[in-house]
Amino acid sequence: MAKLFITLASLSGMFAVIFGAFGAHALKGKLDDQAIKIFETAVQYHFYHSFALLMVGVIALSQSQTVLLKSSGWLFVVGILVFSGSLYLLSLTGVRWLGAITPLGGLALIAGWACLAATSWKLLV
Repeated sequence: MAKLFITLASLSGMFAVIFGAFGAHALKGKLDDQAIKIFETAVQYHFYHSFALLMVGVIALSQSQTVLLKSSGWLFVVGILVFSGSLYLLSLTGVRWLGAITPLGGLALIAGWACLAATSWKLLV
């Protein structure tokens, strides 16, 4: 599990850099200010949660691999894909209904943090 989550975190971080560079260079002047801001929000949360996913992998190296820890990792993966993915698509396409999907990704990210907190509480007792 540790190897999988560290690898996914590394790839996620790599794509966050690629998308950030794409947004800063290729999209400059092509999207309006609101769309750029949406894209930047997607990149920002993508980065934050790539690091969170990396933490899950690092914790898994030295701790028991509990259901809560695994759940945390998978919720971060789903959250990145749904939250940031829907914002990337919304900013690039202007398809407004994609904004309705974004909160589901946000809920996955919140649940990932909750599972990570519960994991730490159980491990540190």
